[in-house]
Amino acid sequence: MILGLLGYACGNFLFASVFHAALIGALLPLSAYLLLMLTRVLHASVMSAIMPASSAYMADVTDLKTRTKGMGAVGAANNLGGILGPALGGLLAGVTLLTPLWVASALAVTTAVFVILFLPNSPQPKLSRGQPSIKLSYFDPRILPYIIVGAMMFIGMALVQQTLAFRFQDVLQLSAVATAQTFGMAMGLSAAASLISQIGLMQRLNLRPIQWLRIAMPILAVAFACLAMAETKTMLVVAMLLQGAGMGLAGPAFMAGASMAVTAEEQGAVAGVAGSCGPLGFTIGPLIGGFFYQIQPDLPYWFTFALYIPLIVFVMRARETPKTNKKQNLA
Repeated sequence: MILGLLGYACGNFLFASVFHAALIGALLPLSAYLLLMLTRVLHASVMSAIMPASSAYMADVTDLKTRTKGMGAVGAANNLGGILGPALGGLLAGVTLLTPLWVASALAVTTAVFVILFLPNSPQPKLSRGQPSIKLSYFDPRILPYIIVGAMMFIGMALVQQTLAFRFQDVLQLSAVATAQTFGMAMGLSAAASLISQIGLMQRLNLRPIQWLRIAMPILAVAFACLAMAETKTMLVVAMLLQGAGMGLAGPAFMAGASMAVTAEEQGAVAGVAGSCGPLGFTIGPLIGGFFYQIQPDLPYWFTFALYIPLIVFVMRARETPKTNKKQNLA
């Protein structure tokens, strides 16, 4: 977490510095563009440690009975940031265009200091000196079902999100400014629905991860079908609310299920493997979504709906076996 937060702060600072140099004319456009890409890649490469490390820490400080609720709390914190961040960023952008980036770097450093000074050490045993770090394969039979669900789930989500703003603009016949305002409002409502599902449901109901996935996957499929058929603002907003609520349940359940499938010593490794499903989805999904949208505007959403049907069947038929040894899994 500390490395990720400090890497985020440094990467964000470098990105903003290059951007500032470009704005004042100190860099040629092509040089600025290449440096912006480089600093963003470096930034993302290091900050990617934050969420897997947070999930691994939560796994360390919870037991099997409270693991899903713990992952729900991590997801709720993420969604709360997704609601407050854009609002704060919009206010700070009124000062200067780059002010939100400078403030974000300062917040990351402050959070890293908080982690160093106040966050208790993980109670799980550490590796002895000279002992190799634990590694997990994506094809480990204990976590493979969750990896399949996570990868397909995030590919579908990325495929949809790539084209959602265009969908709002085309269906509602909006200008560019009106699209930004309307879609921003819808994204905020979606994040709020996700937060409510995690706080109002996950923290109150004691269900197993696979049970949460059985609830979430049909909700997401209905959301994608609504996006495909939407012809009004109301239907688009309802679809966004359903999508937010579904992902609010599915994301923590997926992480909790993978975490509960392995031993205490493997929590960091499984958090890294499971956490990579999101970036994998957002690498593949946008390419597919943009291609389909050019063919027919509703095609990305019908494709994602069809993609989720076998996922629904998969999670409905999956069963959990008792956690008796290292080889326990979903059969």
